[in-house]
Formats: sequence, structure tokens, C-alpha cells
Amino acid sequence: MANSTGNVQYQIIPSDLRIFGLSALQRKMSITRLWRSYQGLMAKKPWTVQIITAGSLMGVGDIISQQLIERRGWNKHNIIRTTKMMSIGFFFVGPVIGGWYRVLDRFVIGTTKSTALRKMLLDQACFAPCFLGTFLGIYGVLNGLTVEENVAKLKRDYADTLITNYYLWPAVQIANFYFIPLQHRLAVVQIVAVAWNSYLSWKANKM
Repeated sequence: MANSTGNVQYQIIPSDLRIFGLSALQRKMSITRLWRSYQGLMAKKPWTVQIITAGSLMGVGDIISQQLIERRGWNKHNIIRTTKMMSIGFFFVGPVIGGWYRVLDRFVIGTTKSTALRKMLLDQACFAPCFLGTFLGIYGVLNGLTVEENVAKLKRDYADTLITNYYLWPAVQIANFYFIPLQHRLAVVQIVAVAWNSYLSWKANKM
């Protein structure tokens, strides 16, 4: 709407539109600042930031598992279980996957499509089977399973978990190895893996 006084035109903008525009701009600026801060920390302490990112997103995955898959509700949310998942992220997932990506980059050199394909094949044929078995075993120990119970659970769940892994990760990893710089690969994988972590948490806690 416009009012005129002489030759001067005044544009009247609804207050709710101004507020919405400012709020959207503020959100965009906040996201930009957070991303720049994250990149700055990655440049200074890449190893620490990658491990913290992995642990935090493992926790998010467990929360999603409990609330959306199992529908426990917040009153019945198992905080100890979430803490266990975060601990595995901090002390196992983050260091192991981050270290594995460094090893891959050292022995499979290059950024071509064929290099990305070779890295993916090594990752999925060699690393993924060992990683998933170890993850399920560690979580069984944290849940207090005996050796016999842990072995029985691995026999029941391992093959199914590995097959499910192959539905998701080959395509993700080709893109990750081809497009993403080394220092951001673990973060990208863990962001994609929020849904995967939810599945792993559900599978690891399924008795």
C-alpha cells in the first residue's frame, strides 16, 4: 500500500512482514556465523572437533531412536543409554573412523572418480564389516552382556546390520570421498548417519 503527499511516495510495509524478514535474516546470519566458527575450530583443532561432532551426533541418533522409533516418551527416556552412545562416539567412532579416513588418503592418493570408487570399495569391503562387529560387541559389553550373550547377539544381529549398511553407505561414501575435503568427511558422514545411528542404537539395544 502506498500513500502520497505531493510528489513523495511512501511505501507502507506491514509490521508482521518486516518482523518476518528481519527474523529470517537473523537466522541466516546466525547459521553463517556458526558455520564459520565451526570451520575456524576445524582449522585449529580438527581431530578434537571431529571427535566431539561424532559423539554429539551419536547422542542425537539415540534420542531419535528412543523417541521416534521406540516412542518411549520423555518421561521414560533412558539417559544412561544416550550417554553410552555418546561415549562410544567420543572414544570409538570418532577416533576410529577419523583415523581410517587418514589411512585411506595416505594409501589411495588422488581425487578422481576412480580413486573415490577404490576408497569406497576398501571402506565397505574391509572397514565396515570390522567396524560394525566391533561396535555391536562394545555396546553389548556396556550393556552388561556376558561373553556368551554377546556372541549370541552378534550371531543374530550382525549379518542383518551389515546388509542394511550396504543399502545406505556405498553411495554416500563415493560422494564423500569425491566431493568432501578430508577434514570434513567425518562430520558429513555423521550428519548423514543421524538416521543410521538411530538404527544402530535400536539394533544394539534390541534384546
